[in-house]
Amino acid sequence: MKIVFVGLGGVGGYYGGKAARAFEGGSEHRVMFLARGEHLRTISEKGLKVYAQDEEFVARPFLATDDPGEMGTADLVVFAVKGYDLRAAARAALSLVGPETAVLPLLNGVNSPDILAETLPSCRLLNGCVYISARIEGPGIVRQTGGSRKLFFGPVSGSREMFLPVEEMLRKSGIDASLVEDVNEAVWTKFIFMAPFAGVTSLFGRTFGEVLAGQDSQPMLEGMMREIRELAVLKGVTLPSDIVELSLAKGVAFPPDTKSSMQLDCEKGRRTEIETFLGFVVREGERLGADVHLTRGVYDALRMRSDHPCGCVPEQEGQRP
Repeated sequence: MKIVFVGLGGVGGYYGGKAARAFEGGSEHRVMFLARGEHLRTISEKGLKVYAQDEEFVARPFLATDDPGEMGTADLVVFAVKGYDLRAAARAALSLVGPETAVLPLLNGVNSPDILAETLPSCRLLNGCVYISARIEGPGIVRQTGGSRKLFFGPVSGSREMFLPVEEMLRKSGIDASLVEDVNEAVWTKFIFMAPFAGVTSLFGRTFGEVLAGQDSQPMLEGMMREIRELAVLKGVTLPSDIVELSLAKGVAFPPDTKSSMQLDCEKGRRTEIETFLGFVVREGERLGADVHLTRGVYDALRMRSDHPCGCVPEQEGQRP
């Protein structure tokens, strides 16, 4: 199997690194990295150094390049980029994708397959999500700092059976991967937790613990979760009846000084995934007639702060990965 990881940030670096190390040399599977810049140069010369909570290793892919033309058509393409870079990454990876190629996005949003379907040729679309905290620490270095590292994936439509070899490959890599029957439930379960926390922590500049304790922020957080639950219903996604309570409990389980990734991006003046987390909910909610006024309020407030030094920078379509 020829496997290409598009994007070698924290997520792509960790999971791609695990696969590349497991199949170094390409005897069973050929694991390739599509990356760029100094990160690519260091990986090409020295390999990718991965520091995880329970191990550290150097991964040497079969090929690392910024030119997808060198790779040919892949059997599996894994997109591990930010939401604002997905369209550009898909355009850059067009030559990798054929009718039999399985395409797996591992992004924060729920609509990645829709974006890919608009850009890529006909292929076997999957969706997926991961529970991990990881980042690039320097050129050729990725550090995993938290999360269960669990990976859920499944087909957007049709039977899961043809993707069992993908699950087997991931598990042989040492990745805790599950090929699920209903991938929509998996990605929306993560989304209903992440999107409200991203928005409310960024708006108030508060940690998880402070948001949950705030008389103004906690009701807003819970209300946004309820809005997303109703949107999921309108889109035909089945979630547990107590998903809001379960999502709040997840937040309580985090260290109280935890900050969301979008909050950290806001504080550092970097591009954020505001459209992935909040813009999607606003647009789909209004299209389907759902009440998403709380999410709309947070979205609008953050966008109004976009020119402020500490405000969010709305995402814009990025360059190739």
